[in-house]
Amino acid sequence: MTADVWLPLPPDEIEGLPEGPAYRFWDGDEDFPADPADCVFYVVPYMKPSEVGVRPLPLMSSVRVVQTLSAGIDHVQPGLRHLRPGVRLCNARGVHEASTAELTLALILASLRGLPDFVRAQDKGEWLGGFRPALADRSVLIVGYGSIGAAIEDRLAPFELARVARVARSERTTARGPVHPFTELPSLLPEADVVVLATPLTDSTRHLVDAGFLARMKDGALLVNMARGPVVDTSALLTEVQSGRITAALDVTDPEPLPAEHPLWRTPGVLISPHAGGPTSAFRPRAERLLVDQLNRFLNQEELRNVILVTGAAST
Repeated sequence: MTADVWLPLPPDEIEGLPEGPAYRFWDGDEDFPADPADCVFYVVPYMKPSEVGVRPLPLMSSVRVVQTLSAGIDHVQPGLRHLRPGVRLCNARGVHEASTAELTLALILASLRGLPDFVRAQDKGEWLGGFRPALADRSVLIVGYGSIGAAIEDRLAPFELARVARVARSERTTARGPVHPFTELPSLLPEADVVVLATPLTDSTRHLVDAGFLARMKDGALLVNMARGPVVDTSALLTEVQSGRITAALDVTDPEPLPAEHPLWRTPGVLISPHAGGPTSAFRPRAERLLVDQLNRFLNQEELRNVILVTGAAST
């Protein structure tokens, strides 16, 4: 038996990988690169369907670490029941914050200032003037204040906002101000001009944004989903945006990919990007640094970064 490490990036292209393991390149192909039973450290292929990433898990009897290259881990969780107790699941905190926060700002500004309308007008040679909402003097509510939520606020800071409110699972205080618990959402929603979703997808956040949530948003508010599609009840959102009462900018949808015939594509006031928050030029160097650090920690029997859960614990 060998001690294999499965990587979705070619090992010879990653500078600084520690010596010792047998590195196997697998990015979700039909054929496995080696016997899954020999894998001790599994890095899940990035931007692949859930069924691809979990496919080898029932055969990985020796695996000790499952590492995602995404911030979310919901696509891996269905396969964790096949693993022995004590396997650590780690996410990619530190990899996607910058690029996701960039796109969040781009979607907010594009939606408020009407850039999609300008592009359509340019295609027709039309000069589309008039007043548009600005981000300055607006109130923003960030729902899900982890590392990505904090990175979004960092980039909002120069825009002269009237207020930023933060909501997370637990109440706490940060250098930028208080973080409110989810129980305070009903009182915070009516005050926000822009609501940004950056929360993980869990049982408690699935359809968090339902008809009641949307009804509490003020008229003319913008909903920005940078989390996961199922955090939003698509039917409830469609009802609100089709009425014109609120607008939406969605980097993620439910279903995903969004079918060509889905009415969200053609609803005025809806801007859609194709789950593009993470896959940018910033991804590869940050992902490689994370993998080199994690593998050095693993081989030196040091504490791993970004451990989200351990199989066999009550949370699984």
